[in-house]
Amino acid sequence: MLATMRLPELSREPLSGSRAFFAVEYEPATNEVLLLDQRLLPTEIRYLRLRKADEVADAIRTMVVRGAPAIGITAAYGLAQLAAQERGDAAVFLMAIGVAGRALDATRPTAVNLAWAIARMARTAADVAKLEPDARATRMIAEAEAIHREDVAACKAMGALGAKDVPMGATVITHCNAGALATGGYGTALGVIRAAHAEGRIAKVLACETRPYLQGARLTSWELHHDGIPVEVITDSMTGHFLSRGEIGFAVVGADRIAANGDVANKIGTYGLAVLCGAHEVPFTVAAPWSTIDRRTPDGSAIPIEERSRDEVAKVGASVLVEDGIPCRHPAFDVTPARLVRAIYTERGVIRTGAGETPDSVVRRPQMP
Repeated sequence: MLATMRLPELSREPLSGSRAFFAVEYEPATNEVLLLDQRLLPTEIRYLRLRKADEVADAIRTMVVRGAPAIGITAAYGLAQLAAQERGDAAVFLMAIGVAGRALDATRPTAVNLAWAIARMARTAADVAKLEPDARATRMIAEAEAIHREDVAACKAMGALGAKDVPMGATVITHCNAGALATGGYGTALGVIRAAHAEGRIAKVLACETRPYLQGARLTSWELHHDGIPVEVITDSMTGHFLSRGEIGFAVVGADRIAANGDVANKIGTYGLAVLCGAHEVPFTVAAPWSTIDRRTPDGSAIPIEERSRDEVAKVGASVLVEDGIPCRHPAFDVTPARLVRAIYTERGVIRTGAGETPDSVVRRPQMP
């Protein structure tokens, strides 16, 4: 499988910085949004070429692309793509951007990066609406590309910060997928792991399978194996066993939204991992770009939790696990209280939540160069 991986033809170098794979890219020569169909991994590598904003919205909704930073970038490209297609006057242009933005925003309610990216693109649209169509399209595309480039740079910055906290020779556990597949490139939690591995700090990584959608088993292990980082997959229910045996020295996960007080919303199962890490005195940490921090949401109780399809619990592929007619619950995320989080790594600095810091603590510091 790894030998057959190759990128689709692009007219420029991928902004992700990877020559192996990417989650999302924009092709300026054809005005297409390219997405790796993550539903098919690890057994099939297929890139989709999307030509309309409603196709982009459907791809986000149906999990072709997932991960808070990646879906924000994807939505930004969808709006830029629309800007290149819309030839009407300023009023028509702004109406089209507004309709598409609302449709995109409704696809995944928990991930705040999505709303953040759409709002940023909407502000750009307002600034350029009165320009000629080609000029405003150029500006919209440039803004979407800036969001993409900034995300890759942010991942590398937080990765370098988080790596310093990883004990030498540690076995690191992570949950869900917060790697290059979930971001513009490099990854948040996997960015920390990649940077720590480069420094010789990591013995191996344990990837929780992450039921019911299996992002850890299907995606995280695939990424790390491809990068030559030792990885083993465990079921979610095995975490306590390995912690009790002293086999895990550090935990790092991503986030879909971080409240003003430092509460963290991430893939369902994260809260349980944090509780177990706390019981065994293993540092539980989070890596996320600043755009994931929602300072307008006071705490985790105010974060909307997406409820997804029963079938994602009742079935695995074509295999039926739960008899028809039996209800299944599928909250896609849970909230980990700030008191269980040792540190949050962002491109602006480290928030030592374990020491009582909140995102405002970083705001008050001089920003990193």
